[in-house]
Amino acid sequence: MLYWAVVFFVVALIAAVLGFGGIAGSAMGIAQVLFVIFVILFILSLVTGLVRRSPAT
Repeated sequence: MLYWAVVFFVVALIAAVLGFGGIAGSAMGIAQVLFVIFVILFILSLVTGLVRRSPAT
């Protein structure tokens, strides 16, 4: 998912350089949403990994 966020970010940068403001804005919005989803899933993965890894008392 992080790969797709980077891809949309690169598309947004290229579109911005070429002067396509609407496409650049849309691609940047998609990249931001994908990055936030990636961060949330990453944090959930860390938390569940730490919970399962902790020794039971």
